[in-house]
Amino acid sequence: MADYQERPTTTTTVIEKRGGGGTAIAVLLLVVVVAIAAFFLISSQTRKDNAVSSAASQVGQAASDVGDAAKDAAGSAKGE
Repeated sequence: MADYQERPTTTTTVIEKRGGGGTAIAVLLLVVVVAIAAFFLISSQTRKDNAVSSAASQVGQAASDVGDAAKDAAGSAKGE
């Protein structure tokens, strides 16, 4: 009978840690910054448009008031 020795079996476990989460966080942060910037740009443009519209309306109302005053003055001059 052959005389042999069994070798002890050993198991080595290798654990690798990878830091791939930083890129995903950076991309997410970039998307949030772009969304916030777009919101403020759109909001700013809307406020400008509303201000111009309001000013035009006020000019139109003032012109109407001047026209009414002119009619009243003309009517007073004619003796009406």
